[in-house]
Amino acid sequence: MSPAPDRSASADLPPRRPVSGTPPRRFTRKRRRMYALGGILALVAVALALVLGAFRDNLLFFYSPSDIIAKQVEPGTRLRVGGLVEAGSVARGPGTNVAFVVTDGAETLTIRYDGLLPDLFREGQGIVAEGRFEPDGTVTAEQVLAKHDETYMPPEVVDAMKRAGTWKGDGEGAGTADHQTLMKPADGEAPR
Repeated sequence: MSPAPDRSASADLPPRRPVSGTPPRRFTRKRRRMYALGGILALVAVALALVLGAFRDNLLFFYSPSDIIAKQVEPGTRLRVGGLVEAGSVARGPGTNVAFVVTDGAETLTIRYDGLLPDLFREGQGIVAEGRFEPDGTVTAEQVLAKHDETYMPPEVVDAMKRAGTWKGDGEGAGTADHQTLMKPADGEAPR
């Protein structure tokens, strides 16, 4: 007689499933290509989103004082602001702190800066300041640019003054000494 089979060992195994006539599904060549293409497109989309996000963070828009008021710029926005340094507005603080007012002839804006000003910085001169717009309506500048001679006006400042209707220079290019008349009050007028 043959020994009886040990049923305890087979009780641990899962029951056998019947074998069907279809083989297990495998990725076809076409399906692999589609998944690879989808993965590549997803990676390109993520890379593009990262590049555009970084570009947007580093983008500085140019504003005149009138533009800042009209467009209601949000506090904390990085920007470039330009205009003429208003006569009598430069106030020096301790160390290298300085505050001054820029104007485009229609509106004014206070700029605070801690650093050395360019040699050509003076009242009546066109400047461009890069920095952040503060909740109190001022700009904290990280850099102040004033390059060229006293008759030069940065093109952005000229365009902003033309939009405000206060440009008194001639020609399309750099300004002339006529822009100084914006800074000096007429006879009998109180200074701004």
